[in-house]
Order: sequence, then structure tokens, then C-alpha cells
Amino acid sequence: MKYYVLAGEASGDLHASNLIKEILLIDPNAQFRGFGGDLMENAGMTVLKHYRDMAFMGIVPVIMNIRTIQKNFRFCEQDLLSFAPDVLILVDYPGFNLRMAKFAKAHGIRTFYYISPKVWAWKEKRVHKIIAYVDEMFTILPFETEFFKKYDFRVNYVGNPLLDAILAQKKTPDFQKFASENNLPDKPILALLPGSRKAEISVLLPTMIKAAQEFPDFQCLIAGAPNMGKEFYEPFMNGANIPIVWGKTYEILVHSRAAIVSSGTATLETAILNVPQVVVYQMTPNWLFIFLKKFFLKTRFVSLVNIILGREAVVELIQGDFTLRKVVSELERIVRNPENEQRMLNDYKDMMVKLGEPGASKRAARLMVEKLNQ
Repeated sequence: MKYYVLAGEASGDLHASNLIKEILLIDPNAQFRGFGGDLMENAGMTVLKHYRDMAFMGIVPVIMNIRTIQKNFRFCEQDLLSFAPDVLILVDYPGFNLRMAKFAKAHGIRTFYYISPKVWAWKEKRVHKIIAYVDEMFTILPFETEFFKKYDFRVNYVGNPLLDAILAQKKTPDFQKFASENNLPDKPILALLPGSRKAEISVLLPTMIKAAQEFPDFQCLIAGAPNMGKEFYEPFMNGANIPIVWGKTYEILVHSRAAIVSSGTATLETAILNVPQVVVYQMTPNWLFIFLKKFFLKTRFVSLVNIILGREAVVELIQGDFTLRKVVSELERIVRNPENEQRMLNDYKDMMVKLGEPGASKRAARLMVEKLNQ
């Protein structure tokens, strides 16, 4: 069978690549084509557009690149029709993918959505587009089943592919080897995960670094975004000589005593790896966040850990709460208060129970192929 896959960011590239590998085990003659990244290409897909050339986030970047975005749509539409796949598989990235779902529906192309847009958090009206244009939804968060049930839309919960991705790379920790490979001293690590987008890194990283410098017994490591070079980070580091390590986020976390993490998928990854964390986020301008929260944000929490558990397991320092004093205070509560740290780790155990067993990529692939053969 022929599969057309669309992923528009790094996490989508990762999860789509694992899905492609699992489909190939079931359907060895499968052909893959679409938009994605290096991991999808290595898994066996012909990548026509790289996600780094599509990552326009926020109102201003979208407006400034509207011609490029429109060109990408036209190219994708024409190539989709030319390839004539058995199915279009969309991976998150709703701004682009929901438009392609509508196009595919109009041309009789079956559409599967893997990893739902976060319609339960904001832009809930997108649910109606999903119901109208998507044939099958494959979800990765346990509470999404009940959310879509409100709209009488049945989804396929397959578990969270982060478990697969992390377990595939997780090895017995060898700190000495890790330190030697990265020229690090023999000191406990405080990990800084400022995100993968330019806007969030520029806003979050300076305060993250200042907070980390309040803990001289620790060494800091910055998990570098795959599409950002060292020259991008330097203006935001306040002259601090802190190593930036690329392509080893899970290794960094495995060896870390604690972490300051930008709200997003990384908060869930950090929890799965059992690392105590402080979740931070700040959007500029502040009035935009207030507007979005009032009219669009539908959840009590912003971090996936807390949303999954339905309670505050990790502290969220968002917008006005994201201050140097508060970040330092919460780190103190982790590294100086064993009881608070253990409470967080116990909450992580509860979260893991809710996430279920590993094998999400395999379950999704099996279900997809079964449905295509029906």
C-alpha cells in the first residue's frame, strides 16, 4: 500500500518515523512519501519538504511567510493527487494538516490522524473539522477518549509513543562515560530545556540560566534544539559558559538531578525519565496570553503531567509567575527537600499507570493496516 505522511515538527518526525518502521514490519512493500524530517527519511520515507522549512509559529511569522505557506499547500495538494495514496496519515501540526484533511476528503482519499491536535486545551472548534474530514483518529493521551466522546466521535487510543521512543534509547546510566564524552566535570547536573522554538528560547533561557547559577554545587547543561546552532543561543546566555548538547536530551535527563523545562512535550518526557522538574513558560506580549487564556485555553493546567493526572504534580510557573525568585525557590524545594521530591516521583508513578504499556507505535501501525484492509 501507499502512505502519504505529513509531520511538521521534530516530535512529529520522531513519532512518525517509529510508526513507519512498524508499518513496514507488517506491510514490507509499503511506499511512503510526504513532509517530515531526517528520522522519517531514515525510516524509509521520501521526504519532499523538511519540517524546519515549515515551522512558522505565531501570528507575525505566519503573516511574514504566508506566500511560502501557500506554496507548500499547493505543492502538497498536487503531489498528493499525483501519488494517489491508500491513506493520508497526519501527525499533529493542525494548522497545516487539517487543511490537507479537508482537501483529501474532497478528493476521496482516506485520512488517518495520528496524535490529535490539542483541541481539548484550545481551539476546541477544530473538533468539528476533525469529525468532518478525518476517517480515523489515533490518540496518545488517555483523557482524549472521553473528550471526543462528548462529540460522539470514537477514537483509537493506542498509548503514548514517548514510552517507545524513550525506552528505545534508555540505557543503564553511566555518568562517567557521559561526562567524558561531553567534557563535563564530576558534578550533579541541572538540565535546562528551554524549548525548540526561537521565541520561547529567547524568553525563557536567560532566567533559566540565572536560576541555575544560584546552585553552584550543580553544573548546568542546555538541551539544544535540533534546528538551532550555538550562535543562536549565545545572545541569551548572559556570558555564561554553559555547555549546549544536541541530540542527547534523554541522556541529559537520565543523568540529571533536576530540570527546568519549558511547557510542552518535554515535561512529559522528563516525567517518564523520572526527573524532578519545574515547568516554566512565558509568552510575549503578556496581553496576548491573557486573551488566549480567557477565550481559548480550556484546561486548568498547561503541562501534560498535570493534565494527565488532573492535579498539580509539578509546579507551573507561567507568565507573571515565571520570575527568577520563584524558579530558584521551586528548585530549592526539589534539591533541598527530600519529602517534596519523593512526592513528585510518586506522582510520576501514578502518571505512568495512566499512560499504559509501551508499544504505541506497534499498536497504531497494526490498527491502521487492519482498517485499510477492511
